[in-house]
Amino acid sequence: MRAERRSNPSSGSRVASFNPIVAVSAAMRSDGNVASARLRATYLTALENAQLVPTIAAAMPDPAAADVLMERLDGLVLTGGADVNPSLFGERPHPMLGQVSDTRDSWEMALVHAAQHRKKPILAICRGIQILNVALGGTLLQDLPTQHPSDINHDPERPRDSRSHPVELAAESSLARALGVTHLTVNSIHHQAISRVATDLRIVATAPDGVIEGVESAADSDWWCVGVQWHPEELISTDEGWDRDIFGAFARAVRGD
Repeated sequence: MRAERRSNPSSGSRVASFNPIVAVSAAMRSDGNVASARLRATYLTALENAQLVPTIAAAMPDPAAADVLMERLDGLVLTGGADVNPSLFGERPHPMLGQVSDTRDSWEMALVHAAQHRKKPILAICRGIQILNVALGGTLLQDLPTQHPSDINHDPERPRDSRSHPVELAAESSLARALGVTHLTVNSIHHQAISRVATDLRIVATAPDGVIEGVESAADSDWWCVGVQWHPEELISTDEGWDRDIFGAFARAVRGD
């Protein structure tokens, strides 16, 4: 379902305004006996600034509902949060595995498949890039410090809008074209990462220690799908325009520009 083009009542002429509606996944939390869906407002601000209308797609017990949702909406944003259950890619839990949510995992995997089937654009962020990769058949490093030791701390105790390490982008990637650079510095708030990349995705960004920081759909694909391991929604107010440009590229893909 596409948002209607509306006239501007303050103008004498009719001005087209196309504001697509995109689904945004949410973290699942339990407060005592009460379960809740939670989402940092920075995601909503970044999407609204890109002239998109975000609607929260909280996890539902029946993954079949994902088909109904993606039939009616224009795109999908997968957000950060808890770890992904390693049983989904055939591994036993690592001793440092954090909290998982099977309901959220199955729901978001269903959203990925529904979006891919309909060629609806996906922007996957942090945990989002991880569940995207698992949904499409890839695997994860469950705990970076022990499974991929490095001089880079990928989860430092720093403000969320603090850029902490560099990332190199593949020059031919749509991500690099959207940002206009092949080198940038990002924030880092994660202890899991992609291990084996899914066959429907290609690696387009890496940290100096080889950790995968960005993926996208194949160059010959007609499906716009981009995942980043950092949190661009926390960096939209910085002087650099890179992270605003990520949301701008997603908005253009959703509109079909």
